[in-house]
Amino acid sequence: MLTFSTKNNALFIRRNEKTVYGFLKNGCALEVAVGNCSYSMNRGSFRIKDKLGDKVRLSVVDFTVDEQTAVIRLTEGALRVTLNGDIVTFLPEGLDAYNRMFLTLPAEETEHVYGAGETFSEFDLRGKKFNVWVAEHQNSEVIARKLRLIAMGDENSSKKMRFYKYETYYAQPTFLSSEKYFFHSYTTARAVFDFSAADRHVIETDSVAPFVLGFGDDFEAVLSNLTALLGRQPELPDWVYDGYILGIQGGTDIMMEKVQKALDAGIKVNGVWIQDWEGRRVTAFGKQLMWNWEHDAALYPGLPEKIRELNARGIRVLGYCNPFLAIEKPLYKIAHDKGYCVKNSKGEDYLVTITTFPAAMVDLTNPEAWDWLKGIIQTNMIDFGLSGWMADFGEYLPTDCVLYSGEDAALVHNTWPALWAKLNREAIEESGKLGEIMFFTRAGFSETPKYSTMMWNGDNHVDFSLDNGLPSVIPAMLSLTCSGFGLSHSDIAGYTTFGKLCRSKELYFRWCEMAAFTPVMRGHEGNNPDLNVQLDHDFDILAVGAETSKIHVALKPYIKDCVKYNAEKGVGVIRPLFFYYDEKQAYKEMYEFLLGRDILVAPVIKPGAVTRRVYLPKDRWIHIASGVEYHGGYVTVDAPLGHPAVFVRADASEALRNICSEMDLSY
Repeated sequence: MLTFSTKNNALFIRRNEKTVYGFLKNGCALEVAVGNCSYSMNRGSFRIKDKLGDKVRLSVVDFTVDEQTAVIRLTEGALRVTLNGDIVTFLPEGLDAYNRMFLTLPAEETEHVYGAGETFSEFDLRGKKFNVWVAEHQNSEVIARKLRLIAMGDENSSKKMRFYKYETYYAQPTFLSSEKYFFHSYTTARAVFDFSAADRHVIETDSVAPFVLGFGDDFEAVLSNLTALLGRQPELPDWVYDGYILGIQGGTDIMMEKVQKALDAGIKVNGVWIQDWEGRRVTAFGKQLMWNWEHDAALYPGLPEKIRELNARGIRVLGYCNPFLAIEKPLYKIAHDKGYCVKNSKGEDYLVTITTFPAAMVDLTNPEAWDWLKGIIQTNMIDFGLSGWMADFGEYLPTDCVLYSGEDAALVHNTWPALWAKLNREAIEESGKLGEIMFFTRAGFSETPKYSTMMWNGDNHVDFSLDNGLPSVIPAMLSLTCSGFGLSHSDIAGYTTFGKLCRSKELYFRWCEMAAFTPVMRGHEGNNPDLNVQLDHDFDILAVGAETSKIHVALKPYIKDCVKYNAEKGVGVIRPLFFYYDEKQAYKEMYEFLLGRDILVAPVIKPGAVTRRVYLPKDRWIHIASGVEYHGGYVTVDAPLGHPAVFVRADASEALRNICSEMDLSY
């Protein structure tokens, strides 16, 4: 419980007899300024230049305090501070003349920070400075660098690009500190997080916005306080845990043939995800989709009947949608005629280039357009019989567009993916299908945890590279958890193929091994399916799909409990080691994770590896494959293909230990 105390012209916020924040009379409370950002967007990637005026230092003049609220009068304006349990809210007042705010938080030299949305190449963000801005993760610099590495034969490089050059699909002005507190800003504008100094964290926001600090006795309590503020995901449909959602495309006959082949091989199939249910287009980038959210009866003849047939066999069918419209197709004509699309400065539909083709974007600030698009999802997807879908994109709102609402697009841009998630959530709830249907999103911002039912980690490369391949999925899931989003998964074996980069059997094996220990197992054929190993490539690949899907099904009771705990307490299913172990290495570890409290997973992240060096926190851990018990520290275990490095706590429930002891990790 937080309390105020005053002494010698100072105001302190204290918790458990410890000062957690304070204001000194005549001391600086924050700084403000006037600035102007210019943005240039290329395929969802942004270049941002900020022209900043002189900073104005706002010092404390005096303050008034009661039990729960303090009003701090500044040299200009004021700061209203409100206590509520373990959360303190700071509300700037009287500063409307400014659009920049700079806040300095004290930091410990040994402190670690995590979150900021979803980060792929780093987990601990201490020492980093970066924009908090929603964008396309696979930006032009990433692709150009990867092409150079491919040309050198080093596509699985352990060298990472400088962190500030990355962009992310899911950006959020939130961080979690190893000092057991969180920070969150209510800004919707761009923010800059600067964790590069040893003694302070500097937060810049491109608006003068309220912010929050939240505390807890342990990391679960901190995260519960954060997610109580941001919102939590509901429990997933029960069918999600019953096997492997096969990623298939190409038409009805191919879908049914591959499903049967998977079943015959012993794969536990609970779903089939057909991203091209609405049609496809072939571009220089590969086999892409025709963004017209109606069933393509030519590519998928008889699909409604096949959906019913598969459902009767316990197999759900999932599809795909996004907030764009293909300009060649009927839905765009309707949207154009009704004025439902985002406009440019000339009042024309703003056409955004996606990889190689232009598309229009439905204006989610237009209530009529909102209801129209929601109705399409309800009629053409939910009523049609789909049990879920990938709700893709959300990152591409141009800052120079004109919105129906009249709002500044630069202040709406970050919120766009949350609006998109909200629309999908409303479509399901209004149909009475929440708890039966799952949608999964790629982009996100502060309200995404409240609306989306599941994240996936975007368009990872089909390789072992640290910054974009299989390893990058692990810090991505962990950082989402630390940002308050507790349910995530990835495309099995990645998505992005270009140049000579293509999926290998080994990568497929290793990704399946990891995915079995996440909330959802779901495949993807990638943007160039013909160049990649697929689920029916050969007997070995079918076998690994069968065995890992059986592991996932065996873990159903445990994962369901973890998902329920996330819904109730806001503690993510995928958790970092430091949540429970106050150990130096636990705060640094980014390529291992805890599934719930009791299972430690150390995916093999290097090609050709047959062993895995694992850091085990001080506890009693049973190596599932061998049954050997370890008591912490670094250990090296055998991990040839088919032998994932997975451990269960000896103090876990007997039921979980029995499940783990019966797992066959020698397929």
